[in-house]
Amino acid sequence: MTTTTDRIRREARADDHRLAVDGLTKRYGDISVVDDLTFTVEPGRITGFLGPNGSGKSTTMKMLLNLATPDHGTATIGGVRYRDLPDPGGTVGVVLEPNAFHPGRSGRNHLRVLARAADLSLERVDETLATVGLEPQAARRRVGTYSLGMKQRLSLAAALLTDPPVLVLDEPANGLDPRGIRELRDLLRARAALGHTVLVSSHLLTEVQHLVDDVVVINCGRLVTSGTVAELTDSSALVRTPDPGHLADRLIAAGGRVERSGPDTLVVTGLALDRIGDAAHAANVALHELSPHAGSLEDVFFALTGASTNDDPTNNTSPTTDNSFAPGSSGATHQEAFAS
Repeated sequence: MTTTTDRIRREARADDHRLAVDGLTKRYGDISVVDDLTFTVEPGRITGFLGPNGSGKSTTMKMLLNLATPDHGTATIGGVRYRDLPDPGGTVGVVLEPNAFHPGRSGRNHLRVLARAADLSLERVDETLATVGLEPQAARRRVGTYSLGMKQRLSLAAALLTDPPVLVLDEPANGLDPRGIRELRDLLRARAALGHTVLVSSHLLTEVQHLVDDVVVINCGRLVTSGTVAELTDSSALVRTPDPGHLADRLIAAGGRVERSGPDTLVVTGLALDRIGDAAHAANVALHELSPHAGSLEDVFFALTGASTNDDPTNNTSPTTDNSFAPGSSGATHQEAFAS
């Protein structure tokens, strides 16, 4: 059975669902958690939202979803604030907060509650459970008996229930094994191929490099850089010199970002090769090598944010992994806040 709401949602798919963050600022007392942040997330692409722990990613997502109020600036979906969307639950699917399932309710009944609140046919519940690989027998079990992986599947199913053209996912690959990660990747790529907008926050930088089209990197609440994965990973230079400390100071003063990768080797981002050569000449520093360096996204992330390997958020591991493809946060969707 197709409801009027189903039809309206399909017609709305033709609308533009670009996410636009413009001058967004959020302070708690004297602390700026998000500071004049501006970026866009384009439809038909998967955008990775990256930053060290405490960089302001979650706060930014909450302001986008009207769960926190900005002090300045705007965050819009298709030019409209979330709270002003005619059908917010049918427009945006969210995985943001962990563990919001009633342990005594079955997985299927959990989705049925959300479906009724969203005026969706119950057939859509079974379709969505199949999409995330939650088998009928498992769906009839109480959520309190679920493994971490099953909870993750249910969380993603709740986000997909309304077939939204926008997905906002916090840590969707955390704790997944290689098969589960690949299934998640295929699912999100299929959504983007339909023209949907996908924003993914993650600390799994190696996986992000294989998953996303575009990257937004923030640190201390401010934008560090944005662009395609190819642009960011191809924009650095490898420099070998007998005086790396002196040259690094000069390159930083010239606006570059420098990471030491060996006793005589620097990886430099933010400066063209000719500017690096000019800086070395002006400093009277010999160069033994100056070449383009296509590094990994992880290399670029550390160089841009100043993180050290000891602070590497990718070292965080879940105590339990499961062969499933859903958010590692095993989070509740935004819709659940209104349906439970």
